[in-house]
Formats: sequence, structure tokens, C-alpha cells
Amino acid sequence: MITRREMVAGMATLPLLRTGPVDAATATPAISRLDPALDKLIAPDASVTVLARGFRWAEGPVWSAKGNFLLFSDPPANIIHRWSRAQGISQFLKPSGLQTPVPPEIREAGANGLAFDDQDRLVVADSGSRAIVRIDLSSGKRTTLADRFEGKRFNSPNDLVMARSGAIYFTDPPYGLADGDTSPLRELDFCGLYRLAPDGSVALLDRHHRPNGVALSANESILYLALSDEKQPEVLAYALDPKGMPTSRSLFRDMRPQKAAGGSGLPDGIKAGPTGHIFATGPGGVHICTAQGELLGIVSTGKTIANCCLGEDGKALFMTSSDMLAVLPLS
Repeated sequence: MITRREMVAGMATLPLLRTGPVDAATATPAISRLDPALDKLIAPDASVTVLARGFRWAEGPVWSAKGNFLLFSDPPANIIHRWSRAQGISQFLKPSGLQTPVPPEIREAGANGLAFDDQDRLVVADSGSRAIVRIDLSSGKRTTLADRFEGKRFNSPNDLVMARSGAIYFTDPPYGLADGDTSPLRELDFCGLYRLAPDGSVALLDRHHRPNGVALSANESILYLALSDEKQPEVLAYALDPKGMPTSRSLFRDMRPQKAAGGSGLPDGIKAGPTGHIFATGPGGVHICTAQGELLGIVSTGKTIANCCLGEDGKALFMTSSDMLAVLPLS
């Protein structure tokens, strides 16, 4: 099976950005309703709308409640884009990650996962710079928060989520490196799930073959981790103690059935809603689950969905899907 990142490598040229309704010849959005309880989240007549197309690989969406706009990344293009209902799509930041010429050893030079801190500064999993970086949007100042564990450089930080304490949980697979696991740039011989404390210390929480998307439950008692692993396409749940450290690990969602059925993609981006529902991208689209891991339905855009986020006061599910940005209204 061709993995998400192998598809990225083949996207050498794509059309310029354009907005408008979905083209049925290239994508067929669908909502698979597996449980009537899904109707409380997605109205029976709701449908997916494509907002923009033409990206190399759309990723890392985050909603700004303060500014009423969406930011999302395109790591291979080293760009962060902005979308709002008032102004549509525009380029927001370039370069978004690596600030120097891109060496051949780097495949994804741009920012990937995005988040806002409590001062409305943008915090990014910078795949190109191989670091967790904070960007002051008013001044443009970039501050490296962490780029090493025990003196060794990260592989290519991929996704992150911020706790109310200011701690940052993030993942570090080798997707941004041209040669992946065998890259000569690698200094760590494993891929990790980490916690960056407010004091700047970095703790390794777990090791996995392909750790990817991360999310926190609304009460921050559970940390969710998606594994983009062909052999282990799962979402895990870590119980956290009051200090934000894991005490146990369990299987939250097994996506092997959807993968076996030919669903496009692997577990990737994941978000937790205020009601406890989990929105996890994976084979076939966005898997919408209860807090107990029961699958209510799957939202598809017709293309692999890398990541998603909630926006517009929880009334919209934004999806970064291959070369597209799409949205689905929520109830």
C-alpha cells in the first residue's frame, strides 16, 4: 500500500490555488452513518464542501477563535495558509518552517502541526527545522522552544497539542527527512512521543514506529495518540496524572477493519471535542467516535484526510485532505 508520505513525494506539480464547490470527477464526499447518535453531531442533510484546492499536502489545521479564521500548513511547500469566510484563502506565512535553502536531505521543509498558546502566539511542529517553534504573529519573531532530546536533534516534529498549563505534547516521526529511517541526518534511533514542560525540559513519554497526531481530552485527563503504522493502525489513549504525566496506556480505536476494506490513509490527525467526541483521521476519512471509542460514523472527502479541527464555535469540522481544504457543518 502507498503510504501518505509516499504520495506526497509524488506530488511534484499541482494546479494553482482555487476555490469553489467540489468537482465530482476528482472527489466524492460521503458521510457513513453507523450509529443514529451521529445525527446529534451531523444533521442528516449536512454535506462536505471543498473550500480550496491546489496544495501539495494540506495539514495541521487550527482555528483562531480570537481572529475568526483558520490556519493550516503545507509542509512540502513550506507555507502556512489562512482561510476565513470573509476573505477566503490566502498565503499567511512563507517560509513557515526552515528559513534557509532546503537541503536535499529534507523532504518537508515547512511547519506541520499548529496550535495557539494563551497569548495567541502560534506554536508549530516545525518539520523542516526539526524543532518546536513559537512564532509571535505581531513581530514575526521565531523562538525555538525545543530541538533536542538528551543532546540529540529530533527527527522531524509532526504534530502537537497544548495543555492549559503551557506544556506541549508532540510527536517526532521521520516524515520530514528525505530518507526517513535511514536518513544520515538522524541522531535519535527511535521515534518518540514527548512532553515539553513550561520550564523547557523535555520528557520522553513513549516510543513508537510512527507516532503522529496528538490530542487532549477536554478535562486533560487523557492524551490521545494516532499511530500512522501500516502494521499497527491504531489510536491509543494515555491516562494522565494531575501533573500531566501518563500513568497507563490503552487501545482507544483499532482502524484495521477500515484499512483492510481499502480505506485511503492511515491514522493521522486527531482532535477531541468539548463533549468528549473524538475526531480521528484514518482509513476512509474522519472517524467520529464517542469518548469510549465507539465508532458513530466516518466522513469522507473522496481523498486521504491528513488532519482536522473544530472551528466556528464548534459548528464546523475543517479537514485538510490531500490537496484540498474542506468543511462539514456540525450541529
